[in-house]
Formats: sequence, structure tokens, C-alpha cells
Amino acid sequence: MQVILLERVAKLGQMGEVVNVKDGYARNFLLPQGKALRANATNVKSFETRKAQLQAQNLETKKEAEAVAAKLDGQMFTVIRSASDAGALYGSVTSRDASDAATDSGFSVGRGQVVMLKPIKDLGIHDVSVVLHPEVSATIKLNVARSVEEATLQASGKSIQELAAEAEAAAEFEIAELFDDIGAANNEE
Repeated sequence: MQVILLERVAKLGQMGEVVNVKDGYARNFLLPQGKALRANATNVKSFETRKAQLQAQNLETKKEAEAVAAKLDGQMFTVIRSASDAGALYGSVTSRDASDAATDSGFSVGRGQVVMLKPIKDLGIHDVSVVLHPEVSATIKLNVARSVEEATLQASGKSIQELAAEAEAAAEFEIAELFDDIGAANNEE
């Protein structure tokens, strides 16, 4: 099916282009979302008359998106999840969780705007892309931790594995001291 794009669509084309797409993609996504019109004579004329208005509207929304992206880019949001001692999550962190974390912090980010190649399945700090406009995106950081204290430590630059190694070393040191104290007490008797 041939459609006229009313806005830039990633991996498809720019506003005003007439492109061929599969019928289902056009019927189920592009047309209902208002991203395209069927390419027939009346719609081509209608688009030509509205083209300046659509370009101005696109430019305005792009400027708004750039302003939000400037504030959002580089922000860190904390997501608390249950995880094993090795740092593997018992579930996963999805685009919905990233959207909720940003929204709770005062940003208006929809689930569809968050782009994750795969769900996050381990503790740590992860970069996530947020597409605010077809031409504007920002990168946020998700700090996935088991507790707020752990999130604070991760934000300071320590990984969960380093923290676990430090705790294990401290426990071994305490055990060694305990045995030294017991050995010294036995020698005194």
C-alpha cells in the first residue's frame, strides 16, 4: 500500500514522502496513529495544502522535545528489584519500569518512548535511550539495585561484585582474627 508520511518515521522516510508499506503496517499502525495517509489523489492535494502547517507543527514539537531532552539527558533513575547474591535479577527491568521511574521523578516519558534492545536482567547502572521525537532522543541511566543504600553505593562507582568481594574479604579477616584470638587464649592456659 502506498502512503504519504505526515511525520518522519524511523527506517521508513521523511514527512511528505510517498512510500510503499505492507498493508497491515499501514492499517494497524501508520493510519490509526495519524502518521500517514493513503496515497490517493484527494489525500495528495489535502497534504499539499496542509504541508506548511504540518511542518510548523513538527518544528514546534521538535523544539519542545529538544528542551525536554536537554533536561533528561544523563539523568539517573533508581529501580529497586529483588536479585540473587551474584547480581542476577529474579525478574527483569523493562521499558515500563524505566518509564515509571522517569515519570515518578517528574518527567513525562511514555512506555513507547523508551527504547531497550533487551530487558535488563542484572544489577548495575544501565544506559537506556528515550525517543522524545522522531528526530530527538536522550540517554538516561537506570540504577538497578536491591536497596536504596546499594543504589547509592553503585552511583558512587562501585559495582555489586566489588561490594560482595569486599564483604567476603572482611568476613574472612574477622574469622582469621577470631581464630588467632582463640589460639592465643589456648596458649595462655
